Amino acid sequence: MATIQFEEEEFQTQFNGRTVLRILQQAMPYRRMLLGFLVAITLVSLQDSLFTYLTKLIVDDAILKQNQQALMRYLGIYGVLMVLQSVWVFTFIYLAGTLGERIRYDLRQRMFNHLQSLSFSYFDRTPVGWIMSRVTSDSERIAELVTWGLLDITWGITNVGIAVIFMFIINWKMALAVLFIVPLLIIVAVQFKKRILAEYRLVRKINSKITGAYNENIMGVRVTKALTSEEKDLSEFQGLTQEMYRAAYRAAWLSALFLPVVQLISAFGVAAVIWYGGFQFSVGEMSIGDIQAFVSYITFMLWPVQELARVYAQMQQSIASAERAFSLIDAVPEIQEKPTAVTPPSLRGDICFEHVTFYYEKGKPVLDDFNLHVRAGETIALVGPTGGGKSTIVNLLCRFYEPRQGTIRIAGYNYTDLTLEAIHGRLGMVLQTPHLFSGTVRENIRYGRLTASDDEVIEAAKLAGAHAFILTLENGYDSDVGEGGGLLSVGQKQLISLARAILAQPEIFVMDEATSSVDTLTEALIQQGMEAVMAGRTSFIIAHRLSTIKRADRILVIENGRIAEMGNHAELIRQRGHYYRLYTQQFRREREAAYDLSSMALHA
Repeated sequence: MATIQFEEEEFQTQFNGRTVLRILQQAMPYRRMLLGFLVAITLVSLQDSLFTYLTKLIVDDAILKQNQQALMRYLGIYGVLMVLQSVWVFTFIYLAGTLGERIRYDLRQRMFNHLQSLSFSYFDRTPVGWIMSRVTSDSERIAELVTWGLLDITWGITNVGIAVIFMFIINWKMALAVLFIVPLLIIVAVQFKKRILAEYRLVRKINSKITGAYNENIMGVRVTKALTSEEKDLSEFQGLTQEMYRAAYRAAWLSALFLPVVQLISAFGVAAVIWYGGFQFSVGEMSIGDIQAFVSYITFMLWPVQELARVYAQMQQSIASAERAFSLIDAVPEIQEKPTAVTPPSLRGDICFEHVTFYYEKGKPVLDDFNLHVRAGETIALVGPTGGGKSTIVNLLCRFYEPRQGTIRIAGYNYTDLTLEAIHGRLGMVLQTPHLFSGTVRENIRYGRLTASDDEVIEAAKLAGAHAFILTLENGYDSDVGEGGGLLSVGQKQLISLARAILAQPEIFVMDEATSSVDTLTEALIQQGMEAVMAGRTSFIIAHRLSTIKRADRILVIENGRIAEMGNHAELIRQRGHYYRLYTQQFRREREAAYDLSSMALHA
């Protein structure tokens, strides 16, 4: 569960106004919709206050004076206001819901698009679960704050403002006394806010680790079952969930404590108003309707403050989520195109590595002053011990990484002067662990060239040696491959991956130990497909089974980031050096394995 060890950026614990502003900016493309729902919620708050004032008039001018005509007039006005209120409520709910969905869509689309532009190094150091959490749950919380959170804030501010105006209209002295409560409530809210924000940041951070652990454990379930390490993984996962529970518990406890503290302060304010209002009534300065309306307006003013507990909890979660989502959006690709980058019509030509030095960690070079000249159409095989630099050479060629020092030229161009599309669009790759997308066999092959016809898909499958096994599937080319190709064998996935590369019609072809996990028969099929796709193309093969590279134009033995030996198969065998030892050792192991199998068959 290596994902658990990932440590993301630590964010500051104080309130970040810039983050809030950036959250609100997500609604700017829909400013008319935003303005519409803010106006609607403001009208709802205004009419709530009008209802209260109308009730005061009904009590004082109609009921206490027994004025039937005034009562009917006020009830008519009340009915009209109720109809308008229904319209405003429908409007703000509809607009808020629509705005929220559009913001969710935009955020997820923006993050997904940005992920496509990030360099391989970002995915090397960032767990999948962390990324998934940003794109899903964090974007959800941001949208909630922009819509329902902003709605609650607008409603609260409007309610307070309108209530204060009406209280001053009724009795300005009592209104001034009530306003002394507000600073006390603000101080309490600020203190609680700081603590709640810190806890919710911690909750979101641990949640990223939990999502990552989920993803890794599900992806590695076969290994877990095979090694019976369920208890170990469960123990590690329980440690994470308990840590998150404690942080969430503290946040919930603070939120729960905040509300009764606010209510207690509010209760003292209401009690003081009733006491003072009763005194004012006894001397004839206030009516029953005035006192009733005043108490209602105090509730209008203090209720939004009481609701700050819930609003703050939502706001802090959204801010914590936004900080992480924006950290993904702000991630800068290490490999960027120059403004003057070009896309030539073809990259068929020589490939040169000139004094290339590269390291993943500073001070630990993988390649050191590496030089290589590959002629157009040449097939180069890379062999050698694990960690020697074979995959790094190919990754640099594909510009998944760039040299720390030195230059790589393709067809005479310094490849940093080319667009990424110019390079990646001319590449065909078959990896050691092929990845298939959920869908059909036909769709996965066509992924190599989306405009290809069905006949071209079938022709590519035939060249790759995949056509025969595809026809044995229940629905042929329309058979579902399952998530990640889980319904197919490794060899079948490899053949489909090879067909996809053939269909792409690449100018540069890369095979990364594509036959290391398949049986001898499938290896022969892949070998035939490789010869079909490599014909006339510059090709690089990283080989585990040396028998697959005998026909390579040149074989490079890579050790410690340098070329230890170079030549074709026959030349290197005659030299009796590194390659000879690797080849004879592997040949001996394969012969012994074949002997053991034949002996077992005879005894059976």
